[in-house]
Amino acid sequence: MFHLIFGLPWLVVVLRFIQPLPWILSVKIAVAVVLLVASQYHLVSRLSSGSVFSPEFPRPLIIAFNVVFGAIVLLAFFQLALDAISLIVALVNRGFPVVPPSVRYGIGVLALGLSAFGVSQAIRIPPLKNIEIAIAGLPAAFDGYRVLQLTDLHISRLFPASWAEEVVKRSNALDVDLTVITGDFIDGTLEARQVDVAPLANLRARDGVLAIPGNHEYYFGYDGWMRHDAGLGIRMLLNEHAVIERGEDRVVVAGLTDLAAMGSAFPAPDLTAALRGAPANAPVILLDHQPRMAERSAQAGVALQLSGHTHGGMIRGLDMLVARGNNGFVSGLYDVGGMQLYVNNGTGLWPGFALRLGRLSELTVITLRRPK
Repeated sequence: MFHLIFGLPWLVVVLRFIQPLPWILSVKIAVAVVLLVASQYHLVSRLSSGSVFSPEFPRPLIIAFNVVFGAIVLLAFFQLALDAISLIVALVNRGFPVVPPSVRYGIGVLALGLSAFGVSQAIRIPPLKNIEIAIAGLPAAFDGYRVLQLTDLHISRLFPASWAEEVVKRSNALDVDLTVITGDFIDGTLEARQVDVAPLANLRARDGVLAIPGNHEYYFGYDGWMRHDAGLGIRMLLNEHAVIERGEDRVVVAGLTDLAAMGSAFPAPDLTAALRGAPANAPVILLDHQPRMAERSAQAGVALQLSGHTHGGMIRGLDMLVARGNNGFVSGLYDVGGMQLYVNNGTGLWPGFALRLGRLSELTVITLRRPK
């Protein structure tokens, strides 16, 4: 069913875009076959690599698949919009307009160009984003405390060791107090990704690196990845917390396992366990990969929740659909019952649909402030 759904845009393109063009039949068939293969990118990935989440073929081929697959999706959307306009004109003029081939060529070039641009935006080193967040009850010693949030790196053949090295280099240059990683480190098994994730061992911050798993860690050997990430010098907060001190002042950073653990043999997210033994009256910063349980966090007294998972919706317009699956939280800062929730657009992106249009990736430096 998954692969059939992704075949629907291809069907629209073949029947409504290619078929009316003044091409010879052999050319139409050849183009349709090439686009069919691209539309089944995830099936090709599963058959060749064993998983739709981790294509293991060369990076240029993954980029090409994403560009053509994205172009098919965008072209199907443009073609449906063109058909809707034609239908409106037909109702007004009592006759369907003749759409010249030049119009179809135009939307084809636009779809391919937008897709290529969107993929280039997805795979680049993220730009820096600076934000300030006021935290209720923040001790004076932590006013101006700087936290770097990385999330959804999806280190893979698309985001390899060279990409991770540059992310680490730019992260360290920011000279922050604390670095947090809110899940989805990888796409791939430990054997396949061990070299690619190695640069993360060089991440530096004054108070260290704290992290949690995302849903993708559960697809590729959760226990092995948790041990390996800890071996990189990253403290994994698995329903646990850390206390950061500045003299007599304290801030608690708590972390949860992911909702993907529900119904499995692995520990489900447990906020009560994560906060057990935390010092009273210290504001809590919660790391939770998925943002949809933010209201529960607010009710538990969390001051700030940092999440990812949504990739910001990837494309303007598509973000509204992604928000529906995440209780309305998709990108940016939200006030949830007095708690601040920041949903990060992500550092990387799932290689199965690496396209960004209007939703930029980010290296996010969060400066904590006392309320005015």
